Amino acid sequence: MSWFERLKKGLTKTSSKLTQNVVAAVDGRKLDQEAIEQLEDALIMSDMGPSVAAQLIESLDDMRGRTVSDTEVRERISQEVTRILERVAEPIDLSQNKKPFVILVIGVNGTGKTTTIGKLASALKNSGEKVMIAAGDTFRAAAVEQLQIWGERAGVPVVTQDNGSDAASLAFEAIQKAKDENIDVLLIDTAGRLHNKSNLMDELKKIVRVIKKIDPSAPHETLLTLDATTGQNALSQVKVFGEMANVTGLALTKLDGTAKGGVVISLAKAYDIPVRLIGVGEGQEDMQPFQPREFARGLLGL
Repeated sequence: MSWFERLKKGLTKTSSKLTQNVVAAVDGRKLDQEAIEQLEDALIMSDMGPSVAAQLIESLDDMRGRTVSDTEVRERISQEVTRILERVAEPIDLSQNKKPFVILVIGVNGTGKTTTIGKLASALKNSGEKVMIAAGDTFRAAAVEQLQIWGERAGVPVVTQDNGSDAASLAFEAIQKAKDENIDVLLIDTAGRLHNKSNLMDELKKIVRVIKKIDPSAPHETLLTLDATTGQNALSQVKVFGEMANVTGLALTKLDGTAKGGVVISLAKAYDIPVRLIGVGEGQEDMQPFQPREFARGLLGL
């Protein structure tokens, strides 16, 4: 199965609902005010948010008052969605001649942080990079075990410390080790306990401080993982983590488990932060660099 087929299948929950609603709104009749309002509601219901929905409706201006097919409408919306998303579609750039290239992975627990690290480590290793993982969520034994399993599977070393130990000292040890072992990419996991925001903020700042002692230019990528099933809540998570760390990229997970796939477009419009990766399943190959046109067509069931 090609990536587009997997992506389209993964977006089925969003696209089937959206397509049904577009068909119901248009259905071979004139694109009048009532149809336009129905369409706008359909777009908002897929979690695109009111301002994105308004922009997409605006792109249909020249169709108003004439009879159109739902495919015509979906094609046009897909083109506009692609335009919005193209600004933020940037893969992780490893060509910066940094060694190790340090990727700090942050996000709320349960967003798929550990799995994202495992899949990314595996993909990077397969593309010829020498990779290391640092199990920096030292408060969650399950996260460490999970990373060790991913590490074994990918043939990638995992740096760990005892449960409850200091995450910053683990990050320090991992970078030293990565330098000694000539590692290309170091992926650092972090805790995601948001119930006590100030503790988490202090911990993240300390990790970054310690990393910079060894390499002032690091972390070279701060990747925020977001669970697409939370819909518009993802926007507030970007805000919270943006206050704690310099978020340089987003990884959207669990798009296959939600009818709220439109949230990706909301994020692109609201924050202008590059979307690096999207995930539509459990398998290693179900997480890939973000491609706007394929995503837009999959979302609109085209």
